[in-house]
Amino acid sequence: MLPLLLASSSPYRRELLERLRLPFSWASPDIDEQRLPDEPAADLVKRLAREKAMALATSHPDHLIIGSDQVAVLGEQILGKPHTFERACEQLLAASGNHVTFLTGLALLNSKTGDCQVDCIPFTVNMRELDLARIERYLRAEEPYDCAGSFKAEGLGVSLFQSTHGVDATSLVGLPLIRLVDMLLSEGACLP
Repeated sequence: MLPLLLASSSPYRRELLERLRLPFSWASPDIDEQRLPDEPAADLVKRLAREKAMALATSHPDHLIIGSDQVAVLGEQILGKPHTFERACEQLLAASGNHVTFLTGLALLNSKTGDCQVDCIPFTVNMRELDLARIERYLRAEEPYDCAGSFKAEGLGVSLFQSTHGVDATSLVGLPLIRLVDMLLSEGACLP
């Protein structure tokens, strides 16, 4: 198998990829992550996942490069990373009692052949009814300002959930391992 490269600086994605017990390196791609006009959320995450992988292809020839991108969708609104306490409060108040769908774009680029597999994996979270006091306690405890939707599912954020629905819970954290394994196997990876 070609060397594996994760095109991400996300510690969450690195932790997930470590579960597969395959050696890998990582590098942060430099791309413009702006949404195109009227671009559907699923198309956005697939495009960005592919662009992240492609951005490192020249500097990493003969690699399998993993790109991933995620957005949270509430109704028709895309919820990005809040970056601030105030924005996170707004996102969680809007999500209270509703379902939020996380769309994770995944790309696996073989930089030797140019072949690129791309997919979008959805995962839905039904949120509990949340009041401002609970939201503020949560945000002060976990500070999830770098997470789409304003919570960390792998941490205390799970206390905000009523239920979850999807085929791959790891997609909620930002790297859908079940689908990634399929892609890696098609590239000749040896996994249990």
